[in-house]
Amino acid sequence: MRLNPLTSLAMAGTTAVITTAAASWPLSLAVVSAALALAVRGGTARRLLPAAAAVLVPLCLSLLIVHGLFFPEGRTVLAQWGPARITGEGLAFALQRAAQLAAAVLALLVFSFSVHVPDLVAALSARGVQGRFAFVLASTLALLPAVTSRVHRIRQAQESRGLVIRPGLLHRAAAFRLQAVPLVLSLIEEAGTRAAALEARGFSNPGPRSSYRAVPDSRHQCTLRAVLLVAAAASVVARLWLDRAGT
Repeated sequence: MRLNPLTSLAMAGTTAVITTAAASWPLSLAVVSAALALAVRGGTARRLLPAAAAVLVPLCLSLLIVHGLFFPEGRTVLAQWGPARITGEGLAFALQRAAQLAAAVLALLVFSFSVHVPDLVAALSARGVQGRFAFVLASTLALLPAVTSRVHRIRQAQESRGLVIRPGLLHRAAAFRLQAVPLVLSLIEEAGTRAAALEARGFSNPGPRSSYRAVPDSRHQCTLRAVLLVAAAASVVARLWLDRAGT
């Protein structure tokens, strides 16, 4: 059965919300494993992993620095340099939050790398969502795959002109600096072209719309989306109630 893009979006969003609210090591690791397995099965792992690393590496490092060095509830001191101290409790807390973050990011990235953007826009428009908002949402979800593909093409073009990327972090950072300028300029140019195309097609005009693209849906999927939304809301309420009861 082919899933409606809204069903896939509800599944990814609910997974991210429930994993974050549960704050459970086993659940986070299970979601990470499932997301990686889906990416490998769908053939998007080679594009997804660099994008996930670009998002997760700086965030996880910041978690380790903030909570690993400055965790006020820490009691088991592993090392100390003045006011900064590494504690076992701080490292455990940082790793737990990093696992939650990785699970949520990977769940959303798997969706964004696998969704068919025209189908998503058509599905949102069929449910009364304004055309411009639907396009912005779909473009946001597809931003990382588009940027990854664009960087790959820019790197290939530069290498064909004689750019040599040597091994090592410093050399790769220098090469990325050379690739960042054409990347940003091309994205700005593409944004202007798309804005003009949207205006020419009347995306900003009010009123009912029709679409030549029919996205399959079923009553079972509508029910599943409703159940997922209720489950996400219930997980947030349960987390808030448990935190209040704990205090």
